[in-house]
Amino acid sequence: MSDFFQNGVITTLHNLRDYPVEELEERINNFHDRRPISLVLPSLFSELEGTALPKIVNDLKQVPYLAEIIIGLDGANEEQFKQARKFFDQLPQRHRIIWHRSPRIQKLYKLLKEKNLFIGTEGKGRNVWLCFGYILASGKARVIATHDCDITTYDRKLLSRLVYPLADPTMNFRFCKGYYSRVSDQLNGRVARLFITPLIRSLKRILGSVDYLEYLDSFRYPLSGEIALLTGVAWRLRLPTDWGLEIGTLNEIYRNYAKNQMCQVDILDQYDHKHQRLSEDDPNAGLAKMSIDIAKSFYRVLASMGVVFTDQFFRTIKATYLRTALDFVEKYNVDATINGLKYERHAEEKAIEVFLRSIIIAGDQFLANPMELPMIPSWNRVSSALPGFLNDLYAIVEDENK
Repeated sequence: MSDFFQNGVITTLHNLRDYPVEELEERINNFHDRRPISLVLPSLFSELEGTALPKIVNDLKQVPYLAEIIIGLDGANEEQFKQARKFFDQLPQRHRIIWHRSPRIQKLYKLLKEKNLFIGTEGKGRNVWLCFGYILASGKARVIATHDCDITTYDRKLLSRLVYPLADPTMNFRFCKGYYSRVSDQLNGRVARLFITPLIRSLKRILGSVDYLEYLDSFRYPLSGEIALLTGVAWRLRLPTDWGLEIGTLNEIYRNYAKNQMCQVDILDQYDHKHQRLSEDDPNAGLAKMSIDIAKSFYRVLASMGVVFTDQFFRTIKATYLRTALDFVEKYNVDATINGLKYERHAEEKAIEVFLRSIIIAGDQFLANPMELPMIPSWNRVSSALPGFLNDLYAIVEDENK
């Protein structure tokens, strides 16, 4: 069970009691006519052969309120696309698979490139973005939810708690972020615990009170891949294609909406999924690459607010971050001990050393190319540049799912 403390500037919806998921699903179902819901599942083909996605799909078969399920399929050839269709045919809800390597989808990507519209490379950001486009073209939903497909501890109450704040039309929210405890027999979530929070706190020490930093610091797990949003938000949303997807999405929400239109909700008692390697020897992979991309996303937003970055400033950030992160190690050590969890101080401090290097690499890359902005354009802009694009996307997906 969670506490009920409201800290930060974002409304936090806690898990205060064991509320039966069936009762919550019934309440959501009562809003179906006014707020129909689509679920996006960004998936690699390899996840169909794992243990997490089959359980997720089995749980989703019991969800009564979904108008449609859209599966974004990456990393699949034609034969694998056919296998995916058979796999997902067990779903009783209306569902569509977007085969991203489809030759017809690739022609759509070519159209975007001809208009100088950045779409990045194959990955989760582009996957989610195209799924949003299909849902906007379909017009069957008012609420869009998305969650990862590698959640080994999945329970369908995750989805019901995630969508409820937007499904209920009496509430004022346009965007909802899920959060949860990243705990197994040890504390997980290294990037959030040892990089994001210490870096934000360090920037606050250096810069003082900055509204954007207070906003980010309010999220209990900013790297959560579980979000829900109204379709009106999806029209305006630009999505990153790098490892900074989750933070980049929060940045976009901050840019476009008031804080009383956002919330975060405790969606699961325990959450576990595929773990990325630290990649201490390769800054272009694993958590090292993720932390670099996240740091750059912070720098870009702060620069747009008038913060001037220099080599000296980044050295100050490095020193402040190191002291702050090491203080967190002491706190997490005690927290793990009192809960009987394993705590590997050496591994924690090794991660901090990698993240320390990421801060400097990100700073060097930012200073070398401050205008770099790996963001896919909003659907508003795409529809303006190519008025028939969404109709073509819808027709292709429908035809390929016959």
